[in-house]
Amino acid sequence: MAIFKYNPQRPFRSSPDLHLHYWGSEQCAPGHSVGPGVRDLYKIHFIHAGTGKVSVGEATHTLKAGQAFLTYPHIVTHYAADSTEPWTYSWIAFTGEEIESLLSKTSLSPESPVFPMDQQLMPALYDRLTEAADQAEGLDLPLKAIMYEFFTILLRTVPAVKDSFRLPRQKSLYVEECLHFLHAHYCENITVEMMSASLKLDRKYLSALFKRTVGLPPQQYLLNFRIAKACELLAETGCTIGEISRSVGYQDPLLFSRMFKKVKGCSPKEYRIRHENTDIVL
Repeated sequence: MAIFKYNPQRPFRSSPDLHLHYWGSEQCAPGHSVGPGVRDLYKIHFIHAGTGKVSVGEATHTLKAGQAFLTYPHIVTHYAADSTEPWTYSWIAFTGEEIESLLSKTSLSPESPVFPMDQQLMPALYDRLTEAADQAEGLDLPLKAIMYEFFTILLRTVPAVKDSFRLPRQKSLYVEECLHFLHAHYCENITVEMMSASLKLDRKYLSALFKRTVGLPPQQYLLNFRIAKACELLAETGCTIGEISRSVGYQDPLLFSRMFKKVKGCSPKEYRIRHENTDIVL
């Protein structure tokens, strides 16, 4: 059974630089699987017992107790517990303007998301955060202090290595630029040709590089991203289907409905009805 704890402070108001959204723990059932899919935040899982696998792009990593893995926003990721020795893990989910800078000082990347747990803070992080939240009386500072302590240890545990031992940085920058382009212009009528032209790269080369890193071709990623944004609008606003359609880049509501059903298996209207009175799915 999964246990979730939430930070009562609204993100990007008191803590735009680093905000802990929620944390939790779970003793997973055999074969318990999450994804493949994308999220809007960073999430780290700490493996306390058992084994499992995490897949990002074309790479698959097998993890055991004492290890952890990081999932990145908008990067397609899939992870699953072993069918005979399922893992027990805890997790933290966070965002913030400072995160990219902090992670750049480590050797972690979407292609290399696995790292060892330290022996002091990480195994007890769930308990530390829960205790701090219970005593904080709605204040964000105690949670934030623990998170900075965590990142201090993370930087010591997986420090950045020399460029000669890393994947070519320029290629990673190309993919980052692609993601920025798609996230900024998803509500417009954009194409891979437009994206490759903005980076002055060959379309086929860029598409292959994007797929190898993210796990999906740009067109499929854009579709999934648009539908994810549409789901947010359907669940959180009273906008009409036509308004939502145009907000995520589809001028034709019928085409939007077809693409939505292709990805989610139901129409936008059916999705809204199903999620009217449900909690956030984590």
